[in-house]
Amino acid sequence: MKTHQPKLKTQLFSCGFFGHCTRSVLSPTASHSPSLPSLPSASDQPPPHSRRPPLLDSESSSSSASQSFTQWRFPLPHSPIFTQHPSIPDPPSTFSIPPPPSISAATLKEILHLAELQLCSASDSDRLAALQLLERSLVPDPSLDPDCTPELMRGIIANLNTKTGSKPSTKILLALCLAESNRHIAVEAGAVGAVIESLPEMEDPAAERALASLELMCTVPEGAAEVRAHALSVPAMVMMMGRMAARGKESAISVLGVIFDNGVSPEAESAVTAPPEEVARAVVLALQGDSSARGRRKGARLLKALEEQQEGSSTAGVDPATVVGRS
Repeated sequence: MKTHQPKLKTQLFSCGFFGHCTRSVLSPTASHSPSLPSLPSASDQPPPHSRRPPLLDSESSSSSASQSFTQWRFPLPHSPIFTQHPSIPDPPSTFSIPPPPSISAATLKEILHLAELQLCSASDSDRLAALQLLERSLVPDPSLDPDCTPELMRGIIANLNTKTGSKPSTKILLALCLAESNRHIAVEAGAVGAVIESLPEMEDPAAERALASLELMCTVPEGAAEVRAHALSVPAMVMMMGRMAARGKESAISVLGVIFDNGVSPEAESAVTAPPEEVARAVVLALQGDSSARGRRKGARLLKALEEQQEGSSTAGVDPATVVGRS
């Protein structure tokens, strides 16, 4: 017995996609290409929103608050806060620093005695403190005319060749030598030889003050004799002429003028062993550089003295008038 099963009706599955694909298949015998599907036009698209939706009350209040804060934080150019007013300069001050009070004679005597005791100390800090005390007391007012003892002068001279003491000690020595009585004490304490031997190691400011002190000590007879008798006087002054500026150069020329003075005794003149022609050449070279008018006049007198001593040597060709004319 045969069983009959129901026949299923099979239908081809089709959709718009496949239908479109089947219709758009290119045929080699087709005379024209099929047209592509057209894109939707702009008129078919929905129009954009042309108006912004209104803000809520909370949003509008927040926006106005932020704008008001921005205007407060960054003022507008036309705001009175932004306007710059011209500054009025302060009137010139008539206040002036008063000069330091003058030191009495009794106080100055106590200061000198205290410094003398400290300079005899073995501590470097005590000696430096004594020099600083003397510098503050004597240098601002050199007209005090203090009476310096030989012990105090020796303590000052002992610090001329030290690294930390050369600066204050040269200031103090120059302030003391302004008084003629202290020049005698300085020469007796050995200041002439100490200055001459310490000059090569000094810095230019300290060397300039030391040369000025030496020039003052040459104004007393024993000081000039000490300078002529020292073997390093002429070499040191020649070196200083080539190294120093106008003021230091002038002091070195003055010291050389004392050494080669024609008015000294034959004994003092015989103590000078430096050849005058070499000194004359050094003076001419020094005057060609930076020098003051007074230094040129002193140099011209020194060249004349050297010329007279040589009596027609090589220095006779140097005309002192030409040296003065360069000023």
